[in-house]
Amino acid sequence: MSTGLPFPNVSPELFTIPIFGMEFALRWYALAYIAGILIGWRIAVAAVKHATLWAGDTPPMRPEQVEELLTWVILGVILGGRLGFVLFYQPSYYFANPLEIIAVWQGGMAFHGGLIGVILAALIYCMKEGLPLRPTADMMALATPPGLLLGRISNFINAELWGRPTDLPWGVQFPGQAAQSCGQALGEICARHPSQLYEALLEGLLLGAVLLWLAFRKDALKVPGRIVGLFIGGYGVARFLVEFVRQPDAQFVSEGNPLGLAWHIGGYGLTMGQILSVPMILIGVYLWTTARRT
Repeated sequence: MSTGLPFPNVSPELFTIPIFGMEFALRWYALAYIAGILIGWRIAVAAVKHATLWAGDTPPMRPEQVEELLTWVILGVILGGRLGFVLFYQPSYYFANPLEIIAVWQGGMAFHGGLIGVILAALIYCMKEGLPLRPTADMMALATPPGLLLGRISNFINAELWGRPTDLPWGVQFPGQAAQSCGQALGEICARHPSQLYEALLEGLLLGAVLLWLAFRKDALKVPGRIVGLFIGGYGVARFLVEFVRQPDAQFVSEGNPLGLAWHIGGYGLTMGQILSVPMILIGVYLWTTARRT
């Protein structure tokens, strides 16, 4: 097996400040969340300021309402992402240790849970303010890919959520547990798929570029539901494909199930990430096909 490329020597922490005997660290992952939210906010504001982009030349909300919605979205991301990780991936552990559910600083967030949280938060806000649902969803979908791009890059820097072993020339020698769990001979370095970067390119860069092009060049926002349909379905397809080379969650791996399939019959099945992506693909197709020009 190829030794692959060495992992870049980048610290997960930008800097550390001692405060009252404790150390406060700013990590790339936290910075990715902050930067992704800010970039998404500016994209959303830019979109609603161009009235001619929307059906009937009427944006779904005013720029100041975008800022109000942002607060609801942040809550949805944090609460939904954490609860999604707890319920989808490690329910037995967290039910036995309920106090650790709130220990977000220890890691553990699920995109599918965060998406559900954002949908519920946006739904509540739209109902409270009397805003149209599909155009608002289009605006939010347009603003999301930058956060996905930065988040997956920070996953790579943190050397987490790595891929399965590979002999491809761009395989990466991830440190720690990733290097020790490939079934290699003692002392032999293991190379793995940089699945975080695959997701960054597909979910963030490629999907984001297509959505921006459709919205600002092809009048896709004049067809309510088309942008959000493409985003949800596109993310589902990208995640489903990357799951084939992504290392499965440890709780699903066993001697009789080395591929970590959450559902399987014989040697065939789906990982948890693929199971959660199938409804996204179906919902995306439904939203795209039922979108109507107003």
